[in-house]
Amino acid sequence: MINKLEKYCIDHSNDETNLLKEIKEFTYNNEPAPQMISDSIVCNTLLSIIKMIKAENILEIGMFTGYSALFMAQGLPNSGKIHTCEIMDRHVNNASQFFKRSKHNHKISIHHGEALDCLETFKIASFDLIFIDADKKNYIEYYNRAFKLVRKGGVIVLDNMLWGGSVIKPNDLESKTLSKLGKIINNDDRIFNILLPIRDGIMVCIKQ
Repeated sequence: MINKLEKYCIDHSNDETNLLKEIKEFTYNNEPAPQMISDSIVCNTLLSIIKMIKAENILEIGMFTGYSALFMAQGLPNSGKIHTCEIMDRHVNNASQFFKRSKHNHKISIHHGEALDCLETFKIASFDLIFIDADKKNYIEYYNRAFKLVRKGGVIVLDNMLWGGSVIKPNDLESKTLSKLGKIINNDDRIFNILLPIRDGIMVCIKQ
């Protein structure tokens, strides 16, 4: 549930397309954990970064039902590309059906399989933006791989870095991993970073 202030922010930001609204509705009606979907405020933040850095090549680690991939594809030039990694069959099948109905379909390439395996197939420093929103236990490895794959001046964005506030006093594998990664990033002098309290926390890292 969003509060009144969050709704005000959403109401005064770039609106979702009807197809994006349909993906969101489908997600909440059919997925056991629909809260995993990135909301429009997170995606509009990503879209703002895409426009500011004039991104042409994007990597997404964790596609889910395709909402964020399609949202980001809107900001790419016609020749741009977003590569999105997803392990679950139903997510690949469902997202593919939605993508086919979009004029941005040709910009999206789905890589079906383990994210860590998919990351091995990409060239070093080949991406302008990398969005990480997958299983939290591998977040540190995803960050390390992403740093190699993003170009100098490119941006890495990690979602769920507050993990419901549990990173303050971590008591399980996910919160401990995210808390540890937060410290790693904050002490990494190869990047400029800011942790924003948007939804469940997004960490923005600019490779220097």
